[in-house]
Amino acid sequence: MVHDGDDPYLVVAADKGTATFSDYANEISLAHGFWLGDAFASGGSAGYDHKRLGITARGAWECVKRHFREMGVDIQTQPFRVTGVGDMSGDVFGNAMLLSPAIRLAAAFDHRDIFLDPSPDPAASFAERKRLFGLPRSSWADYDRAKISAGGGVFSRTAKSIPLSPQIKALLGVDVDALPPADVMQAILRCETDLLWFGGIGTFVRDSQESDDQAGDRANDALRVAAAELKAKVIGEGANLGLTQRARIEAATRGIRLNTDFIDNSAGVNTSDEEVNIKIALEPVIASGRLSREDRNRMLAGMSEEVAAAVLANNHGQSLALSLAERNSTQDIAHLTRLARQLEERGLIDRKLEALPSGTEIAARAAAGGGLTRPELAVLLSWAKIALNAELVASTVPDTPEAEGLLQCYFPEALRAGYRQDIAGHRLKREIVATGITNAIINTGGPAVMVRLGAETGEPAPVIVQAFLAVQTIFSVPAMWAELGRLDGKVPAPVQLDLYAALQDLAIGETVRVLKHRGGQSFADVTARYQPATGEITASMPGILPPAERARFDAEARRLSGSGVPADLATRLAGLGLVRRALPLVEHAAEGGAGVAETARVVFAAADFLCLDELKSRAAALPAADDFDRQAIEHALAILDGANHKICARMLQDPSARGVPLETWAAKHASELLAAKPLLAKVLAEPGLSISRLGVIADSLRAAA
Repeated sequence: MVHDGDDPYLVVAADKGTATFSDYANEISLAHGFWLGDAFASGGSAGYDHKRLGITARGAWECVKRHFREMGVDIQTQPFRVTGVGDMSGDVFGNAMLLSPAIRLAAAFDHRDIFLDPSPDPAASFAERKRLFGLPRSSWADYDRAKISAGGGVFSRTAKSIPLSPQIKALLGVDVDALPPADVMQAILRCETDLLWFGGIGTFVRDSQESDDQAGDRANDALRVAAAELKAKVIGEGANLGLTQRARIEAATRGIRLNTDFIDNSAGVNTSDEEVNIKIALEPVIASGRLSREDRNRMLAGMSEEVAAAVLANNHGQSLALSLAERNSTQDIAHLTRLARQLEERGLIDRKLEALPSGTEIAARAAAGGGLTRPELAVLLSWAKIALNAELVASTVPDTPEAEGLLQCYFPEALRAGYRQDIAGHRLKREIVATGITNAIINTGGPAVMVRLGAETGEPAPVIVQAFLAVQTIFSVPAMWAELGRLDGKVPAPVQLDLYAALQDLAIGETVRVLKHRGGQSFADVTARYQPATGEITASMPGILPPAERARFDAEARRLSGSGVPADLATRLAGLGLVRRALPLVEHAAEGGAGVAETARVVFAAADFLCLDELKSRAAALPAADDFDRQAIEHALAILDGANHKICARMLQDPSARGVPLETWAAKHASELLAAKPLLAKVLAEPGLSISRLGVIADSLRAAA
């Protein structure tokens, strides 16, 4: 149910079994002049055929590919074993089993038959699966037995017993000559496989502590197995409720890679959303006579692959967000705990119902160095999006001038080209913008990003969102994020995730800085003030760096290039830590009168001359016996920062210092700085740094500055 002012309306998203009712519903809507027109129900004769597009399977396959990619396996080219539930006539199972020529489908079952092919030939079996997919109402019984490897076959579920060849026994890991069909299907679920794919109806896996009654699928009680029995490396849930949520969590704790059904198979509903919103945009155009319904239908069909690409990008983005959340789960456990508590306090979730750990359980995990599992993070990710979306719709953020660009980008190019004004008048434009912003924030920042930024800055969600979007623009985060996405399978997954994490850290850290230091500036002014500076610093790298910093920069750029990152992107990513200094550098530039690039050169040179990074690093490792020691360390570091600032200010205000090395300028204008250098070198040459030595260095540099 969606509300438009005082006018509530229901949008029907039809699934395979109810698709014929879409046309009936839309005919009634049109006959009554309802403003939704034939956008009342998705699908139908003038909508996207999900099976023809294969969109649900393709979306879930994006998630499966990520699991394997992070294991160092390319399932589009490297043969891998698949077992599963479903048949080739089914939308989700049939489409999925044609998404890679490297699939070795060894075992599957549906409500009629059991298919066993112990050692399949990838090419021959792919061709046969494709034939079955195109055969109306096909079943495994239609599979050409000549294409099945030795010892395999197709067996009816109504048989009293199924004979097991040596090859089948090896495949299923059993040591008997025959089994009832139910036992064979259980063995398929339990056997060793690379991918266990759920494409059929039913809940087949429960948690070890759950009963079959708790699984809530009486029809499959005789087939259900416990998560502890699974030997799959990856599980893909193209269908709904292949596992209970507790079973997913148990499987994840045992090292199986999986998400949840609502993450994996979200592409179908997403496609329905896209279809309905396109139809809503064009309904007034049809009503005005500028476009016929037939031409609209042809346009809709012509945009199908662009719509599919946008939907698949969402699956890619969500699965990536989960990988980053899982990677950081242990260190982010406090933020995730706070998120769960806030969602519960707002009445959005019931922890027990969602199978989320209690505060006590989370504390125990944290004490043991653990975090949340991927299925648990999937729940928090989804509810974090729901919570943020609601806050945005209730705010003025969707009404800002910047929101217009987000609205237009939601729609396919052909629609934007001819109907820009009609899109601008969309009845659900605020909801579309809010959804787009929500995905941009949570997919980039992680499920707990709003909780974390709220705690650190004290700002409300709408303000945090605007700051986060401004920072993304200032530092070109979306562009680099997209470029990293195009490197899937081209660079090692750990390297790629590290780089995504670096961008995530930049976006979060600089959002805090903007919120704390923007003063009364609007976010548009903040963006206009700082974006050119980041571009200038990036373009000036590595020429503005002192020798030691440049050596580190060059080494990192070479490392990234050697991992397969394109040279230009490697250069930008290698300089992320330095570009993060752009915001204070703008203030330095304004104070000193030099350009941003020259200011950066001076600031980097001064920090290098004073060995600030090394001093701060060693100071952070100093043991503090009491609070006085900690205050002494912090006082010394503050003096060092002040000395650095004064040296930079003197150089930037002196026109003779433009483009001159710091040592050259100091020899003429600040010889006391050069005199302090030997003391600094002597202290840093020794293995230890004491609080007293840190204090002496700070006093010496303060006097020199």
